[in-house]
Amino acid sequence: MYDADYQTRATRFGRELPRGNDQELLDEALKVAAQADVIVAALGESSERSGESSSRSELEMPDAQRHLLEALLKTGKPVVLVLFSGRPVVLTWENENVPAILNVWFGGSEAADAIADVVFGDVCPSGKLTTTFPQNVGQLPMAYNHKNTGRPLQEGKWFEKFRSNYLDVSNDPLYPFGYGLSYTTFQYSDITLSSKQLNADGKLTASVTVTNTGNYDADEIVQLYIRDLVGSITRPVKELKGFERIHLKKGESKQVTFTITPELLKFYNYNLDFVCESGNFVVMIGRNSRDVKKATFTLLELIPEAAICSIRDTALRWHCCCILSAFSLQTICSILAVFA
Repeated sequence: MYDADYQTRATRFGRELPRGNDQELLDEALKVAAQADVIVAALGESSERSGESSSRSELEMPDAQRHLLEALLKTGKPVVLVLFSGRPVVLTWENENVPAILNVWFGGSEAADAIADVVFGDVCPSGKLTTTFPQNVGQLPMAYNHKNTGRPLQEGKWFEKFRSNYLDVSNDPLYPFGYGLSYTTFQYSDITLSSKQLNADGKLTASVTVTNTGNYDADEIVQLYIRDLVGSITRPVKELKGFERIHLKKGESKQVTFTITPELLKFYNYNLDFVCESGNFVVMIGRNSRDVKKATFTLLELIPEAAICSIRDTALRWHCCCILSAFSLQTICSILAVFA
């Protein structure tokens, strides 16, 4: 970064780093890049720039690195951005201008081997984000499993007056929770449910067929989300309830099946009881929390054991009353016949 004081604060205990001439460093980088067929630019946060006591009010790439990246793109050569970061960052400009972005976090001692395997195509990437990346910092905090609002924006719309939205940006994240690309592509079928109703002591299955429609063998992580439409307390718009990693060869298809039970639908209610409540649910299966197929089912109400006993006792009493009534009527008729 160009701000030397900011750079010092971003190092551990204010340690100063030697600085060269910014223009000379840029010229040297461009000279090296001119000799390459493909440019791999390792940029982003330093390890000391995120973590404890390293809060930031803006999450864009440091200015000096952005200028370097812009200059590398102007060479006309393919550019791969290998992005180091310890938090979700704002990559709106990079997403629009850089052909390929590999987010590598801080991978530890084996990071270099893993990055090289992916960059050179020895491994097909299959990682998925465990956080949500915003379009800009003003959208934060941002999470896939947020609660609904009193005036939610209709799906597929950007702005509607007096709704929960922004004037200058859509509600959508740049990269949703569970997002991650591959060197191949996958196609998901519609969801098939074994039943549209789930008994309180039963189970149902939700299945999709996933097809590798690209040119490379690869892994895919199929993700299951569920939404409880109405609850005694506010419920998230979706929750991750399961996932499965599968390997598909080029052109291969596999069916992935998830089992849904009432236990999977439980949550802590107002009294902190871990319960599931009857009603309608939406099941979603897809490659991330945004791009999903949907189906609906109904969880039937569980009749408490006490209520079952009460119903059983009531039915028994009615049965006895009917027998006694019939017996009494028969006895009366017999008596009348004798006197007759």
